[in-house]
Amino acid sequence: MARTAFVFESSDLSRKERRDLRRSIAEAARSERVAPTTRRERALPEAAISGPFGPGLAQGGYWNVAHPLLPPHQATSQHIAGVYPFVADAGLGHRGPVVGVDLNADALWHFSPWETYGDATDRGTFSTNVLVLGAYRAGKSATIKTVVTRSIAFGHQAVVPSDAKGEWVIVAEAIPGGRVIRLGDGTPARLNPLDRGPRRTGSSDEQHEQMVRQRRIATLISLVEMALGGVRLTAVEHAAIHEALSRCIHATEDQPTLRGVYDELGLMVADTGGDFRLAEGSVQPRFVLRRFVEGDLSGLFEDQSTVSFDSEAPIVVVDTSELFARGELVAQLTQVCTTAWIQAVVSDRSAHRTRYVIREEGWRDMTSLASLQMYQQWLKLSRHYGISNIVILHKMGDLDAVGEADSQERNLAYSIVGDIENKFVFRVNHQEQTSLARRLNMPEPHVEMARQLGKGEFIAYVGQYAYLVDCFATSTDWEYELFNTDDAVVPPSVGGPLELIDAEALEELWPSSPDTSLDGWLTATERDLP
Repeated sequence: MARTAFVFESSDLSRKERRDLRRSIAEAARSERVAPTTRRERALPEAAISGPFGPGLAQGGYWNVAHPLLPPHQATSQHIAGVYPFVADAGLGHRGPVVGVDLNADALWHFSPWETYGDATDRGTFSTNVLVLGAYRAGKSATIKTVVTRSIAFGHQAVVPSDAKGEWVIVAEAIPGGRVIRLGDGTPARLNPLDRGPRRTGSSDEQHEQMVRQRRIATLISLVEMALGGVRLTAVEHAAIHEALSRCIHATEDQPTLRGVYDELGLMVADTGGDFRLAEGSVQPRFVLRRFVEGDLSGLFEDQSTVSFDSEAPIVVVDTSELFARGELVAQLTQVCTTAWIQAVVSDRSAHRTRYVIREEGWRDMTSLASLQMYQQWLKLSRHYGISNIVILHKMGDLDAVGEADSQERNLAYSIVGDIENKFVFRVNHQEQTSLARRLNMPEPHVEMARQLGKGEFIAYVGQYAYLVDCFATSTDWEYELFNTDDAVVPPSVGGPLELIDAEALEELWPSSPDTSLDGWLTATERDLP
């Protein structure tokens, strides 16, 4: 590579001295073009580089006259950051709990959605919500448990509206003061999804009544449409639900329940002297609510709540694992009811609390247009109530279960997820490449990196910046055992009983073919059992 030497000649030099100087520069340039033959010659400047002011020509105030031939130094960016600290990113500072290690800066990585929201610099965000995306066994749940548990020491609280697998129950029981509300399995606990909830500070009577009524109507419509397989209700059916709710509120002195609405719908159907269209529109909603009053979901959501929300508890978990075993539809209906109850009791700005609301299997909250609209409103109001919604998905394709292709419901679901500013992207499958680039606007290098991440590693998008974080680098043995959710129910041998085995045994049993998914293999294996 050609080099250019910039020479600043002093006007005090004589003509002969300037001529000698230029001759020395030319000799230096020729000597640089001769490759050194020994290690010493490669490491030291050429002896021939000299001039009237001594070796190196750097004396006397001349710059860039000759370049010492030093051997090149090669190192990783991690080590170079120690020599040149200004090339290492400063991260998000030291506010909030330690989540893990920033693999690019080789420094501890702290994160708190409320701290980033309050940051007035370019590292600040406009949202406290977090999207968590990653394949099975990528470390999503363990990472979120790490964030939430360590945040408790900073005064934050946590709520899990629906713990479908019972994973958060263990965490709540391990934390002093943690509270678990168990539903099903013969427990007497009941939650009323139509609870009024606390009064919003600063809102007028009219505003408060409107917000409560909208939440109740949205809950009822979501339950009915979900039970009907996503079929939208007609205008008459909407009117019937509104009328039944109004009558129930009046009859119960503003303490409506699903049983009360069910009874009012029955009276409307039997009222032969009333509006026959309204009576006809009451039939479908009544059949759906009958499932809660007399069917497989009875004893859970149809009457007044028998448990109260402990606002002082560091973490509250609603254990719905027993109900989720009854089928997908029951799981969706259960999640709508428990989420509506949680929203009613935690949306109190006057309490001045900051809470994580962890939505495991977040797509289940978005299975109808009504639930999507309620979901969107809840995310927008999260800052107002001091809430950070953590929406956990296995893949963007989970949202394909919402509505039909190119439907309003599916487009709204993708829009809601894409608008979440803070994103934690764990290891993904190769099928997700297009979705990540198109739906989340991830750069191609980041998409390729996401396919190669190790367990517990994730790309964190916070505001305008991205970080590569290893969550488990600073976990203690106690934390690791508490947060480990890697066990799977698989048979040790065909024909034997199902039992829990660890991850290493699972790796040995799971076929190595990339065309075989873990879920598909487990289902096929269980089908082969006697």
